[in-house]
Amino acid sequence: MTNRVLRPQHHQESRLSDVAHSLGLDLRGADVSVRGVALHTSAITPGDLFVALQGAHRHGVELWESAVSAGAVAVFTDRVGADALSGTDFPVLVAEDPRATLGPLSSRIYGTHDDHPPVFSVTGTNGKTSTAFLLEALMRALGWKTALSTTAERRVDGVAYDSTLTTPEAPDVHAMLALAAEHGVGGIAMEVSAQALSKNRLGGVLSAVAGFTNLSHDHFEDFGGMEPYLDAKAALFHPDAARRAVVCVDSEWGTTLAQRVQIPHTTLSSEDSGEGAWTYAVESASLSVTEFRVTAPTGEIVVTRAPFVGAHMVANAALAMAMMVEGGVAFSDLAAAIGPGTNGIPVAIPGRIEKVSGSDGPSVFLDAGRSEDAYRQTLTAVRDLTSGKLVMVCGTSGNRDATKRPLMGATARKLADVVIVTDDDPRREDPATIRAGLLEGARSVSPANVHEIADPNDAIRFALSLVTAGDSVVWFGPGSQSYRDIGGAKIPYSAKREAQVALAEAGWTGKKETP
Repeated sequence: MTNRVLRPQHHQESRLSDVAHSLGLDLRGADVSVRGVALHTSAITPGDLFVALQGAHRHGVELWESAVSAGAVAVFTDRVGADALSGTDFPVLVAEDPRATLGPLSSRIYGTHDDHPPVFSVTGTNGKTSTAFLLEALMRALGWKTALSTTAERRVDGVAYDSTLTTPEAPDVHAMLALAAEHGVGGIAMEVSAQALSKNRLGGVLSAVAGFTNLSHDHFEDFGGMEPYLDAKAALFHPDAARRAVVCVDSEWGTTLAQRVQIPHTTLSSEDSGEGAWTYAVESASLSVTEFRVTAPTGEIVVTRAPFVGAHMVANAALAMAMMVEGGVAFSDLAAAIGPGTNGIPVAIPGRIEKVSGSDGPSVFLDAGRSEDAYRQTLTAVRDLTSGKLVMVCGTSGNRDATKRPLMGATARKLADVVIVTDDDPRREDPATIRAGLLEGARSVSPANVHEIADPNDAIRFALSLVTAGDSVVWFGPGSQSYRDIGGAKIPYSAKREAQVALAEAGWTGKKETP
């Protein structure tokens, strides 16, 4: 973790009375000036407005004294929170639904309601992180200063900041927009989750272009089924949320969304299906790099390359390219930046089919996939390029949709020669219960060449004991995550480090990092 505070440095303070007037809010107590907005006491800097929301177990207003001690000068809350502070003379800004108002309020305080760098937002089940990294890489190839917000990494003009949520809370989103504007950033690539959209984390943000990757079985613990899950994603493709859109129609859910989009949009698909206005196709591939072509609706074609594996990653790259052109970049400029005579797309995507092995021995990959579709796409891609056996190590998250686990296990066994089920992020769920769900599906496929090894360090070492040169190992789950959530505690952990140590112990080298 970086522990850097993601805040603009030079914006003007805002009077609470002006904010209240512009948003129709009730101001109780003295009028004060505020510099920023903080949803958690740990994020408060002096002069902040502390946001006190109703949580699952208690109301945030219970922490207001801690907030004041940390430097907060006012509280933003609902009527319940305001009534709890009625015996004090502390400044309180009151809204009927503070979460719904949090985005517009943050944009007023950080000055992002009038102007900020263009935001390229991408949503879907799988491929969001990869597409965001590819967007940012295309911006860099064009010579832009950039900002990036994903589960894996958050940075502004080359400086990294802590990243925990897939999409930050609204105050952090607007602070990032303001900081990006201060640095002269040309574009912001942002990964957007369905949960973020349903909780208004992008309130007050109008994306220049919104992109859709795909939709598959995931997050039923939050949405209950595919239709409500798509409904949550569809909120990004509304005139209040984005100016234009690109929708991948390789799946039926993409086609369904494209028919519902309420803003100017275009579509993307594989060249084989020909369903999209934009198309993509693989030209050649290895376990280190893929060369592919993308064709625009105008008939213009660019052939480029990138250091990733799989047709699904090509789809992500094509989506990013289409989004850039929809955002105003000339196709010819994009082609000149990444086409023939260049090094292709300068991207490194942590934990997404990330190769961590060297040139000798087996190929070893990390992947953050935790869904049946992610398993299918990645295993198919690696299988097609592996001459020997394919071994899979997999675990998944606790306190999440359990109905997908047997489906994931069955797909794993259908596509891998050996499946090793291990622990990943159990959170507050019994790890054995999580493993049992994956094992149920994996053992339903005959022959059941399936192993259960709870300790992930032991699991990756056992996997490496089964392989040699020409074979591949894919470790699903942790990706680039820097911790494991065990019992609600985040324990420092690096799957990449463990895999490379295990490779060295087996007598093989890990991938050399670029300085």
